Amino acid sequence: MSDDARNRIESLTRNIASVLLGKEDVIKLAIVALLGEGHLLIEDAPGVGKTSLAKAIAHSLNSQFCRLQCTPDLLPSDILGTSVYLPNKGEFEFRKGPIFTNVLLADEINRTTPRTQSALLEAMMEHQVSVEGTTYPLSRPFFVLATQNPFEFEGTYPLPENQLDRFMLRIEVGYPGRSAERQAFKTHRSGEPVEALKPVLVSEHLRELQMQVRDVQVDDAISDYILDIVAATREHEQLSLGISTRGALTMYRAAQSLALVEGRDYVTPDDIKHLAVPVFAHRIICGGVVREGQRHRAQQVILQILDRTRVPT
Repeated sequence: MSDDARNRIESLTRNIASVLLGKEDVIKLAIVALLGEGHLLIEDAPGVGKTSLAKAIAHSLNSQFCRLQCTPDLLPSDILGTSVYLPNKGEFEFRKGPIFTNVLLADEINRTTPRTQSALLEAMMEHQVSVEGTTYPLSRPFFVLATQNPFEFEGTYPLPENQLDRFMLRIEVGYPGRSAERQAFKTHRSGEPVEALKPVLVSEHLRELQMQVRDVQVDDAISDYILDIVAATREHEQLSLGISTRGALTMYRAAQSLALVEGRDYVTPDDIKHLAVPVFAHRIICGGVVREGQRHRAQQVILQILDRTRVPT
């Protein structure tokens, strides 16, 4: 790993940490998704810093940024764009929507309907959108940061499984420690500190880091470890849906990204253990469990499978 790459990752980490206090691991995982060319879903109760984390990442990048406030009346055309008739030209012109950006913050994504949520599927997977029979490519990098409140809250629509599968990681922010919360009183005296953040990474440098992730070495034993965990989810007696091949590939890339973030050019078994819950838990379905208990039970099952699976040496 070059010194330039290490310095850029450290600068990005410090910049975000100046806003989100006492959440080092949450910040690390968010950067893993960014460098791994994935997308990030941040799920937690209101007021714990989900949007602050998303905005801190966006403000730290010298790239195009768009914030989309999701509401029940939001339509797919409000995200993708629409064709407008120009009387003076006698033709239609396509007006691009907010999805044509580098960093898209979809705030409270589960407050909009499944039909509108699905408008993001093609963009998140194929980096393109199709509107009225025409396909438009999206610029690189393209990173979706979505926040959502737990679906037990009123006025929310659960994300369907195929939508969840597009997110590399699902993480929770959690409440800060007492000292970090006390420090937040000081940092917020003169307004929102996230609005004062300056970019520390340009798009070209971000693309270079993303390319370096692909060069991180993954031993065959590590690959087999991932596949053993994936196979266990497909055979587990409490699961009605295990990890797909896409989920296994996502873990492979996420592990490469975590290794780079930690300054290594190789993946270790601990990387897989660290990522197992944020990468896998939202991709499995527990049979006989009501939707409200899926998240907690899925995390327990993944941890149980980790305990049962032989770790390569």
